[in-house]
Amino acid sequence: MRNNLYACLLLAAIGYGCAQGPSASKPTTDVAKLSEAAPKYAETIKAADLSKHLHIIASDEYEGRNTGDKGQKMAAEYIAREFREDGLMGPVKSNSANPYYQTFDLQKSSWGEGHITIGKEKYLMMQDFFPYGSSAFSTEQAVEAVYVSDAAQVPSAKAQGKLIVTLLATPAEMQTKMRGFSAAAEEAKAKGVVYVMGAEPFRMMSERFAHRLKQPSVSRQGESTRAVNLIASPTVGAALLGTTADKLMASAQPASYTPASKVSILTERRSEPLSTENVLGYIEGTDKKDEVVVITAHYDHVGIDESLEGDKIFNGANDDGSGTVAVLEVAEAFAQAKKDGYGPRRSMLFMTVTGEEKGLLGSEYYSENPIFPLENTVADVNIDMIGRMDYTYEKTNDSNYIYVIGADKLSSELHKINEEMNQKYVNLKLDYTYNDENDPNRFYYRSDHYNFAKKGIPIVFYFNGVHDDYHQPSDEVDKINFESAEKVTRLAFHVAWELANRENRIVVDSNKK
Repeated sequence: MRNNLYACLLLAAIGYGCAQGPSASKPTTDVAKLSEAAPKYAETIKAADLSKHLHIIASDEYEGRNTGDKGQKMAAEYIAREFREDGLMGPVKSNSANPYYQTFDLQKSSWGEGHITIGKEKYLMMQDFFPYGSSAFSTEQAVEAVYVSDAAQVPSAKAQGKLIVTLLATPAEMQTKMRGFSAAAEEAKAKGVVYVMGAEPFRMMSERFAHRLKQPSVSRQGESTRAVNLIASPTVGAALLGTTADKLMASAQPASYTPASKVSILTERRSEPLSTENVLGYIEGTDKKDEVVVITAHYDHVGIDESLEGDKIFNGANDDGSGTVAVLEVAEAFAQAKKDGYGPRRSMLFMTVTGEEKGLLGSEYYSENPIFPLENTVADVNIDMIGRMDYTYEKTNDSNYIYVIGADKLSSELHKINEEMNQKYVNLKLDYTYNDENDPNRFYYRSDHYNFAKKGIPIVFYFNGVHDDYHQPSDEVDKINFESAEKVTRLAFHVAWELANRENRIVVDSNKK
């Protein structure tokens, strides 16, 4: 043994050397060697490290990470520091102050004064009616009301520039009817829609939404003003339609009304710019560096609700602190592999995005202002809520699963890769319930991967489903199953590793809903 070692050292000294692995200065591009090395780096992703990160960013100190607020900024600093310490580059050349930040402005808005004047009577916003969504009446405007019982009748009602009035029989009807009427109103270029409820349902809805409506909302700057949705009491509805509240709510069949002739509306919206940032870490590839694989999670949540008693902070441990720390761990694993000379062949962009809770705003901004060309973006691996059990799996206390969404929508190869990596390395149950295009939850459209999919980029989305703590202050770190989160994170790593290091870029060969 000693003689063999001596001979080896002697050969190395004269320039031959023993069998050596790759190095950072001379990395391997051999697919087989890279595949063989993958488990070593996957094993660096540990439950304990996920827990360490999550106990920080989902702590009370980070104040629920509301978009643009102090806690979100603290989380951004933490993520950027982790990327830098792990050796990832900051790829945002336009930001000399911090190349890990893709900074942009959103619009922070709150409701101001509001009323509906009908004849000589004035009805107050947040008391007699409340807005739902945007405002087409930031200054007081006269408007003509028209009654429509069914969304399909909106075009024939000649609703352009008018205020559509319709009835909601029950609060449960709100989402389905509002969706249809909102779309029809937009198409008809109506000013808005007033949904009239019975007295008791209106009171219940007012209690449910009054506080939320007093809170500022966040949107993209320069968004076009859409048709406004107003939820109104039967008193307001009756005044608009020239009848009494009793007659209006007693009408079981569509009725004819003579709307009031003098109607004006004000729903003032006060806005100011709100700065926020996506946080990006980059690892340059070797022989295929112009192609990029993106790993995403959103790091924002919904902040603090001062109206609550007891715990007021929405820590968002599962949503989506869990995905954020998974991205950190996958990034660290790839960075270590690169230091050791094992790829990646394609470049890797690790991106935690802001503003997801406000409407996928951070990922939308990146998709419209990409740091790397979208045509060179191979795929997006998105992680949003892992390490918990949803209502279905809680029944059997089974944490060895993950919902997989979207992998087959644009690329049959991505779906196959996900299945193969899981079978080879992880052995989770892959549940495709929410991948069904007819699923009413429409989760495919509700996280950041969708802004990549809209641009024709294949995606895979990992999600543990919804539970009682979803969007509640009780979404705390102590409820996370870190062993489960570790398995999902390792699956994401193996899929990303295969995407980065395989010989051919995955095909885009499908266009499923």
